[in-house]
Amino acid sequence: MTWSVYLLQCGDGTLYCGIALDVAARLVQHQTGKGAKYTRGRGPLALVYREACGTKTEALRRERVIKRMPRAKKAALAGLT
Repeated sequence: MTWSVYLLQCGDGTLYCGIALDVAARLVQHQTGKGAKYTRGRGPLALVYREACGTKTEALRRERVIKRMPRAKKAALAGLT
């Protein structure tokens, strides 16, 4: 399987960035409260961006870059603007 970096849009309008091997399964974990603490209670969640990265190391590096972006740039990346 290929590692991916993804962006979720939370119900309060914020964006959450993470990595996963199976993004669909990870989204289900977030939606059922078994994902990151940040996403708990911020539903409904929507997957707005996904990027295949290959290795876990590549995904972690890309996640770090995305997390450091200003919100406007993240929104543009996800096509939300």
